[in-house]
Amino acid sequence: MSRYERNFPAFSVADFEIIQETSVCVVGCGGLGGYIIEMLSRVGIGSLTLIDGDVFDESNQNRQLLSTEKNLGLSKAKAAADRVELINKNVKTHHAHSFLQEENGLSLIGDCQIVMDALDNVPSRLVLQKLCREKKIPLIHGAIGGWFAQVTTVFPGDDTLSRIYCRDREYNSKCQGNPSFTPALAASLQVSECLKVITKKEDILRNKLLYIDLLSNEFFTFNV
Repeated sequence: MSRYERNFPAFSVADFEIIQETSVCVVGCGGLGGYIIEMLSRVGIGSLTLIDGDVFDESNQNRQLLSTEKNLGLSKAKAAADRVELINKNVKTHHAHSFLQEENGLSLIGDCQIVMDALDNVPSRLVLQKLCREKKIPLIHGAIGGWFAQVTTVFPGDDTLSRIYCRDREYNSKCQGNPSFTPALAASLQVSECLKVITKKEDILRNKLLYIDLLSNEFFTFNV
């Protein structure tokens, strides 16, 4: 199919068969989530579960791919599902206009095989890590703040986020601002990690934190 011909030879035919059969849950359909959803849809992921209880407001328009002047006040999760339908009807979508919490998280994630963390606060991220541990599925974490971003891959039982955020569980991602380019970069790295994990590529960011400083154009990888 010509739609996917540029996926090759970066991915093998066997890789792409796996991609088309994989179900991904994206928790958060804002800055990070919008770009993640866009890229996974275009690459040909099998299905997407899209979770976000928020609605768009004007402050989202500087960076959130799915935010437009016409959908202010409307559900981010619904807008994400509509966008996938426009991009690629081969991708099955399920969306939930709900905030993921410990009480509803297991049912919202459902049978997804891997989860993308596109949240904006530490407590929710730690809940998501716990839910993924219970589900025994990997979690791809991304976070941004101003000119800075970080990405890591968390397998069940690693509890990597607990180590990263052990001293600052109330970090406010808004304190450094969020320009448009930072979530786009972090989301690209998350999607790359996601596809490497599901196709069993080597050199993933498990027990490692990739930290990006765009002001100095430096990328650092730490063991965690």
